[in-house]
Amino acid sequence: MNASQQPVVSVRDLSKHYPLRSWWGGKGAVFRAVEGVSFDIRPGETLGLVGESGSGKSTIGRAVTMLNPPTSGTIAFEGTDLAKLSAGAMRKMRARIQTVFQDPYAALNPRMSAGEYVAEAFKLHRRDMRGPERREAVAALFQRVGLDPRFMGRYPHQFSGGQRQRICIARAIALKPSFIVADEPIAALDVSIQAQVVNLLQDLQDEMGLSYLFISHDLRMVRYLCHRVAVLWRGRIVELAEADALYEDPRHPYTRRLLAAVPVPHPAEERARLAARDLTGHDQPPDGPLTEVAPGHWVALPRGQHA
Repeated sequence: MNASQQPVVSVRDLSKHYPLRSWWGGKGAVFRAVEGVSFDIRPGETLGLVGESGSGKSTIGRAVTMLNPPTSGTIAFEGTDLAKLSAGAMRKMRARIQTVFQDPYAALNPRMSAGEYVAEAFKLHRRDMRGPERREAVAALFQRVGLDPRFMGRYPHQFSGGQRQRICIARAIALKPSFIVADEPIAALDVSIQAQVVNLLQDLQDEMGLSYLFISHDLRMVRYLCHRVAVLWRGRIVELAEADALYEDPRHPYTRRLLAAVPVPHPAEERARLAARDLTGHDQPPDGPLTEVAPGHWVALPRGQHA
């Protein structure tokens, strides 16, 4: 990770609204799923995005990749404003921007073999590649993600959940992207497999210089994998800091509540930890601007709260 280089992804004032219609047909009301979100992701960095279900995490992930474009705000990828690209230019850009979704079985096409699914990336973006060359490239990708190339002819139902996610990761890295949105990529996997997939993501990052937006509710895994963490509450970022700083010295009441909810092995330690933390103020609206309370540590201070 190089903090001095231009960000791979730069998001400014991203908002996503959905229209609401009343039962009598009224118009004009909107649901503000995400409001005024800004962050950068540096080369080789993993930015964790955490928050409760419904906080807007996946909405941000889909907006950043332009799968569900934002209502307002800018998303710059390697210096290019994605909103200004034509449909054709955006298709080409997708070779550099990939997504790994939560449910690998839903992401896979049940009528396509695993090898065909991975090879489709080359068919769409590398039409110069011939059949034998594609097969060799797919076999190499299978090996890289820890799968036997002999399984290329198998179909999704013939794989375990962890193997399916490895197939999706192979497809994601096929075109050598620089940025991947990993949207709850381990949530649907057995606990025994989760660490293997996270370690694979780390290894690929080291080898390829990948940048990740890692969306998760697993706070322990986020601390292990991510360089920085953004805490999302009601569609707004309320805290953004280096991972160790955020976990050791959380400043926003909502962040403290999230961390207090993480189970620890010893009940006595859990009770002492909860007693030592100020958990008040979590119901106040996150309307304060992000303020730098320490170097690189940003907090949206609720009304009446102090860092």
